[in-house]
Amino acid sequence: MTDAEALKRQAAARALEYVRSGMKLGLGTGSTAKHFVELLAERVQQGLEVVGVPTSEVTRAQAESLGVPVATLEEHPVLDLCIDGADEVGPDLTLVKGGGGALLREKIVASAAQQMIVIADGSKMVAQLGAFPLPIEVVDFGVAATRRAIDRAAKAAGCHGLLTLRRRPDGHVFVTDQGHVILDAAYGVIPDPAALALNLSQVPGVVEHGLFINLASRVILAGANGVTVLDRA
Repeated sequence: MTDAEALKRQAAARALEYVRSGMKLGLGTGSTAKHFVELLAERVQQGLEVVGVPTSEVTRAQAESLGVPVATLEEHPVLDLCIDGADEVGPDLTLVKGGGGALLREKIVASAAQQMIVIADGSKMVAQLGAFPLPIEVVDFGVAATRRAIDRAAKAAGCHGLLTLRRRPDGHVFVTDQGHVILDAAYGVIPDPAALALNLSQVPGVVEHGLFINLASRVILAGANGVTVLDRA
């Protein structure tokens, strides 16, 4: 296991300390969340009783293969905890998410949870969001027109950068679990995440964006000097 993966696993292990038997859990998507599901499965095998609501088909398959009971938000519309990773964490615990392409389901699940705990290695903590391209999930009808509208909305919020249609390694267009496509916005700096989030939400064709504002209750960061827990004020 690389040092980075070891740090992700440390953060995941700390998050597991907040899980209690009987809880309904949102299970995130991505490399860090994968560690959490693995560690959760070990506890389930030891007798922990939980139900997980996965944020992607990948996470659902992983959880089922490891014996973690899974359900849907239709069955459990209110969750105790959501545990997920992040691509960037700002000082006020605003997040950039969606590098794995599951931002829509991730935001729905996080919003249904009484608390969202974010797990990450220390490199994900930044002074200002934007270095990681912001994923924007859009419908595949009229993408060129939607792209132009996103550009205008972003510029009004002080953001400038190239929008790239996400593709898979084989060159085919990336399609989300909900059948949408993703535009990755390389803004470099997002001076006002709240303003950008509001503007993007008003663009026809935009399904969801990767700015998670006022959703993370707690962030667990693992670094060379140990694990740090940050709580939202």
